[in-house]
Amino acid sequence: MLFRSASTLALTFALAAPALAAEGEATAAAAAAPLAAAEAELDQTSIVVTGQRPEYGVTETSTATRTNTDVRNIPQSLSVITESQIEDQGLRGIADVLNYVPGANPGTGEGNRDQITLRGNNTTADFFVDGLRDDVQYSRDLYNAARVEVLRGPNAMIFGRGGGGGVINRVTKRASGRDYREFAVTVSDELGYRLTGDIDIALGGGHGLRVNGMYEDGESFRRHVDLERYGINPTAGFVLGDNTRIDLSYEYFHDRRTADRGVPSLGDGDLDTVDGPLEGYDRVFFGDPELSYALVDAHVGTFGIEHDFGGGLTLRNRTLLGAYDKFYQNVFPSNLVEETDTVTFGAYNARNDRTNFISQTDLVWDTELAGIDQTLLIGAEYGRQRSRNRRASGTFLNGTGSAPLSDPTIDADIIFAPSASDANNRTIATVAAVYVQDQIRLSDAVEIVAGLRFDRFSIRVNDLRTNGGTFRRTDEMLSPRLGLVVRPMSSLSLYGSYSRSYLPSSGDQFSGLDTTTQDLEPEKFENIEVGAKWMPLEGLLATVAVYQLDRTNTRATDPITNQVVQTGAQRSRGIEVGLERNMTDRWQISAGYTLQEAEIRRTTAAAPAGRSVAIVPRHKFSVWNRYNVNDQLGLGLGVLAQSRSYTGISNQVAVPGFTRVDAAVFYEISENFEAQINVENLLGADYFPTAHSDNNIAPGAPRNVRGTLRFRF
Repeated sequence: MLFRSASTLALTFALAAPALAAEGEATAAAAAAPLAAAEAELDQTSIVVTGQRPEYGVTETSTATRTNTDVRNIPQSLSVITESQIEDQGLRGIADVLNYVPGANPGTGEGNRDQITLRGNNTTADFFVDGLRDDVQYSRDLYNAARVEVLRGPNAMIFGRGGGGGVINRVTKRASGRDYREFAVTVSDELGYRLTGDIDIALGGGHGLRVNGMYEDGESFRRHVDLERYGINPTAGFVLGDNTRIDLSYEYFHDRRTADRGVPSLGDGDLDTVDGPLEGYDRVFFGDPELSYALVDAHVGTFGIEHDFGGGLTLRNRTLLGAYDKFYQNVFPSNLVEETDTVTFGAYNARNDRTNFISQTDLVWDTELAGIDQTLLIGAEYGRQRSRNRRASGTFLNGTGSAPLSDPTIDADIIFAPSASDANNRTIATVAAVYVQDQIRLSDAVEIVAGLRFDRFSIRVNDLRTNGGTFRRTDEMLSPRLGLVVRPMSSLSLYGSYSRSYLPSSGDQFSGLDTTTQDLEPEKFENIEVGAKWMPLEGLLATVAVYQLDRTNTRATDPITNQVVQTGAQRSRGIEVGLERNMTDRWQISAGYTLQEAEIRRTTAAAPAGRSVAIVPRHKFSVWNRYNVNDQLGLGLGVLAQSRSYTGISNQVAVPGFTRVDAAVFYEISENFEAQINVENLLGADYFPTAHSDNNIAPGAPRNVRGTLRFRF
């Protein structure tokens, strides 16, 4: 019924878009020739004037295949949020981006990290930066992002373990070898201020230096909630001859914020009805704001080299070394006792420190074999991740563990100390992988994408608690990918694909390995997808995808033996429709619609069969437009709407559906100086966009205004 009821709507959406535009230059993450890649990067960040801005979306990317591929020839759902759209909408983090991506929903992440749901699968680890794993739990900033790419559906052939519902890849800015400067300041009526800078310097001979920086001192519409974060990211690019490019990058990022876990739920206690969030407390902090904070310091260095041997043969390596220190502590609402109008609280803190070493090497050969044009990829990856995890539970003293609903912001007296069940461990995770992929172009109208990856994933957990021990597990996983692309006309691509991914029993943060789970096989994700990508006219891309994603080998408790078994299963099905790039040479658009359902198919350790997965609204719609009235004045208008979704797997609490309207005005004061005003929630909707659990529900911000001045030269 899901697919039948949506087929007409999906087709109508895909066909409804008028379009007329010249298609912009591609901004691929890694072009086949180093000098061409430098030029593509420059095109993305060069000076722009109203009416001649870079388009939303891209025409080519290497993220989905590790080879430079036209987006229309990728047999997978993909959304691209470019720097120009990030600036136009004033997007600052991953959660902001996901509001405008079909099939994707942000969570609150306990107020201290990015946590997302892609096609019904929740994750804190399926993040990548320039194709390299970025799985630490923190809140990422977009100050140095050239674009954000969201791929839906498992694709372990490219990304390795995890990624059951998809992955998010940030493509960062790099030195272009030409001169460019941009500075911006943003102030808000109640959200503080933000400074950003982007300095690109030509050093001669094709060499370049680039520095991106950011400082933000922010507040919130919620009382006692604030943040301070800053980052700096110098990069250097060296072009050696006509065929070799070397890139060096270092980033330091600091983020300290209040860990705000929202408001509890309010209901009548009837198990046959669904409760909702507590109304009327949108600005009220529940818990102790002085004791609730998150702190992260990240140092990330990368090295990249690319050499073109000629004859279509290119060798690339990219290596990352990162050190991440993360601490968070929170005093949060655990329940609302409605009979007495009393809020009870929980408390704990955790330290999660990690060092990552990840190196990938790809050999790409564009050639013709047996008279068939094809692109062959052979690659290898090695990674080693060391983590130190400690958790301490909070004990409330002097009756400070509860408060009346009339005054739920407390000054708690708490002792934090590890309990017998709190984590205290060291982990070492090692992955060694090899993969091969061939993009076979049988004719101008038919292309096959086939690949296979072998991973050997080993983890060792030293449990440092009393009566702890050492747990080990090694998994050897084969991840296939098969896609068929058919182009009945030059503007239309039809595709079908199958892909598979695995999540080891240690979980996405290596914290789930113990005496029982060290004997469990990885969870398995299998995705079947068919879709179409259509350019009605040059410059506009309409997409539609229909998918079924099955998650199996999930944990369950045998009701007879009371032992953990792997019989649980979950299924997600849906339709995703997208529209992006240029409607006309003055009208840019990014839009999407999702019809989806995700449910437990066989009982798991978390829920019985039949329950719906949390943070999965059945309907989600978003559209953002920028229209340039003339060469000086531009207008922006966006709508974000979704139906209700459950806050947790209990299915006892749900956030109601909502519609939010955003707007913007852009004015070019001079050739290099632009002013911008963004109004979020223009109509002042009272809404709850997401949640972390049944009693940690995030209120949406009221109407707020942000002004930005941007200077480019």
